[in-house]
Amino acid sequence: MTETSQRNNPDSGSGDKTPLSRRGGGDPGTRGRTTIADGVVEKIAGMAARDVGGVHAMGSGLSRTFGAVRDRVPGGGKSVTRGVKAEVGESQAALDLEIVVEYGVSIPDVARDVRENVVAAVERMAGLEVVEVNIAVSDVKLPDEEDDEDEPEQRVQ
Repeated sequence: MTETSQRNNPDSGSGDKTPLSRRGGGDPGTRGRTTIADGVVEKIAGMAARDVGGVHAMGSGLSRTFGAVRDRVPGGGKSVTRGVKAEVGESQAALDLEIVVEYGVSIPDVARDVRENVVAAVERMAGLEVVEVNIAVSDVKLPDEEDDEDEPEQRVQ
């Protein structure tokens, strides 16, 4: 090898076998900061809460009504963050959830299952410590009640 090619290729026999990952000062995965928006944590928590048996819907009656209208607007889509509010810091998150439970289920059991599922999902996906999950049960879905989120019958075919 010529002297010129050895200068251009630092690993070509210069004696310095420093791996590339150590040149910048440590593990490349620890360089820089990662920030997670409140909305990201709200989506994770909303999906995790909806996965729990006994949870009929998320949000208060008013927010579900507005959400049902928004869902019918083209491009509106369903909001997975309905009924979820998150406060996210650098390493911790606190969540407030508003749920509607199905009639006949144990509310304390559903609340415990929601907490466990939400904490596990947020900590696994976002890497944040969840310091609290406050749950407000705003309604009970009775078997004979119409569902606010059902599509209404179309008037025109």
